[in-house]
Amino acid sequence: MTDWIPALAGDGKPRYLAIADAIAADILAGTLAPGDRLPPQRRLAAALGIDFTTVSRAYAEAQRRGLIDSHVGRGTFVSAPAAAAAQPDESRAAEADLSMNMPPEPADPELLGRMRAGLDHVAANLVPLLRYQSPIGAEKDRAAASSWLSLRGMVPRLERIAVTPGAHATITAILTLLARPGDRMLCERITYPGLRNIAGRLGVELVGVEMDADGVLPDALDRAIRAHGPRALYLNPTLQNPTTVTIPVERRLELSEVVNRHGLPLIEDDAYGFIPPKAPAPLAVSAPELTWHIGGLAKCIGAGLRLAYTVAPSGREAHALAQALRATSVMPSPLNTALATQWIEDGTADSIRRFIRAESAARQQIAAEMLDGHRYCAADNAFNIWLSLPEGIGRADVIARMAGRPLGLMPADAFTVSGPVGDKLRVCLGGAIGRDALRDSLFFLANAMGPNAFMG
Repeated sequence: MTDWIPALAGDGKPRYLAIADAIAADILAGTLAPGDRLPPQRRLAAALGIDFTTVSRAYAEAQRRGLIDSHVGRGTFVSAPAAAAAQPDESRAAEADLSMNMPPEPADPELLGRMRAGLDHVAANLVPLLRYQSPIGAEKDRAAASSWLSLRGMVPRLERIAVTPGAHATITAILTLLARPGDRMLCERITYPGLRNIAGRLGVELVGVEMDADGVLPDALDRAIRAHGPRALYLNPTLQNPTTVTIPVERRLELSEVVNRHGLPLIEDDAYGFIPPKAPAPLAVSAPELTWHIGGLAKCIGAGLRLAYTVAPSGREAHALAQALRATSVMPSPLNTALATQWIEDGTADSIRRFIRAESAARQQIAAEMLDGHRYCAADNAFNIWLSLPEGIGRADVIARMAGRPLGLMPADAFTVSGPVGDKLRVCLGGAIGRDALRDSLFFLANAMGPNAFMG
């Protein structure tokens, strides 16, 4: 394939590295196959309008990575790197937990190629990444976190940013700083079940605050603070899990005013904030001195990374968080952190985010089609719907009838902190399931809720 011309990312990376990355991406995407001959260096330099030395360095870098082999007098050929030759391990797919609210998974060869090219970069730095490192990430990784957080309109000082091992571990660490066993914490009346598990293990009592279609009510929050003397407030303000509610701008400002007036620390779990194209600014923008902002990567890139970009209210509190994390998890995985940083720097992370945004919207359309006539809450880019079951149809009955279907269902009991539970289900639309399988499963779910579903 001597006419191969790479598509170079315009991300400011040196050209020789961009060419090497393009070789890796095209190998993994199938554009370049083992044995293909690459263009002579001078010809490629002329085609790209760059100097010969740059192409020579690029080929040397690609050879160092094991992507190509050069033979004097014969030319340069694509080798078969281990990453490209490896076959998928089907047992890995079988381990997926359908009860989790997962983003749709990419299948586009070009995007997958770019993702795997990031792994090549990490592999080239494997040995140093196996060492103990900072409990809140290296400066390079926190700089990448700052760049990523800017997508949410945040520009915190680097000293306030911590790379942490996922939102769950981060919430746990923050709560150990803010509360003691027997203390109370406020949250949405219907909230993230992981918070319930964390609070239960730490002996912190959760108090649910009343909500409407726009989220937590400011007056109810004010009353709850006065009545219970809580140590903190937890909110999941964008595409809230499970209700899919996004708190609008005006309500966010009202809630921030209440928090600021009472001096109440806020844990803002912004797990889904990077997905909608025009999500409201985080509450951390209007209550920066009280807010622990957690920008998790699980929903906007992938849960397997187990990473979050956390902004503490101050540099001093970021240091305290570092010590808490050191005690419980030592450090975020340097391998995963390096991969996330590479993906952010080369634009792959944003491509994944945009794919998830588009695909989640497409799946919401499928849900609207297959569940027409049923009552549920939804949002364009949510990974789930919050389904109200017809009168007389119980949560347990529907879940039992759907057993074996590749559709994650969770009853309202898991999310309800206070007040009536109601016959509702969180129905997950993401994960490994494809569009056709999703359509079939939702069709089956609609039938399972029919008036004759449990007769005979």
